[in-house]
Amino acid sequence: MRDILEKLASGKISVEQAEKEIRRLYVDQVGEWVRLDLERAWRRRVPEAILAEGKDPDVTAALAKDMAGTVGYAIVTRVMDEDHRKALENLTAEFQVREGKRCFVIRRKDHIPSKIGERIGVLAAGTADVPLVEEVQFVAEEMGCEVEVAVDVGMAGIHRLFEPLKKMLDDGVVVLVVVAGMEGALPGLVASLVDVPVIGVPSSVGYGYGGKGEAALMSMLQACPMGVSVVNVDAGVAAGAFAGLIANEVAEGRRKPRRPDSDRDRMGQAS
Repeated sequence: MRDILEKLASGKISVEQAEKEIRRLYVDQVGEWVRLDLERAWRRRVPEAILAEGKDPDVTAALAKDMAGTVGYAIVTRVMDEDHRKALENLTAEFQVREGKRCFVIRRKDHIPSKIGERIGVLAAGTADVPLVEEVQFVAEEMGCEVEVAVDVGMAGIHRLFEPLKKMLDDGVVVLVVVAGMEGALPGLVASLVDVPVIGVPSSVGYGYGGKGEAALMSMLQACPMGVSVVNVDAGVAAGAFAGLIANEVAEGRRKPRRPDSDRDRMGQAS
């Protein structure tokens, strides 16, 4: 907005051009059907993600290019086939392309992601959960978070959990995202050990009765420890956004000066 107003004030663009650019900051129509919500990250602190699944690869790439060119970056999720990967990789001539198992981030080459100074932790029960871990990581990082990851720390060998979990807590994570399939018991266990919020992500890893994430989802919803929130099956993007919102709120709270007459200060004076 400031850039547009400065161009208008200096006479580089007309009032009509400025009006068009300001409107484009909110919604940009691409083709006949698509309306990109370009100001979502500013309005809600949660970036808009482009779902690749079900779209034509060229359309997905065009959307990513348009969004990255306008707001600086684009997150593309559920990249499930080789045609989509190639279409997004072809953007490397114009953009920085960060590629995951099924998640991409396309950045304008002059774009520098913001940093809020808060850290989140991501724990995954098994290596099959890595695509979901990357979704959490990519979204949270674009929301300014530092992300610490530990994979293959599930219930089958629970002794593997304690060292990375202790390190995350020592490093000051403000929220933990825990991904698990099969019986999905890991988030409840983690929540019983920590003093920060836990977000459970049921993974569709699993088979037979209760497979495709159903048993994991029900187990997480029934978690006994308080402080566990649960997203939908395979909803790594949603978990990353939720964790990012928590971290942003913590960062904002730490930037605000404490009132001298707070309860904590009164307690300190009394002691």
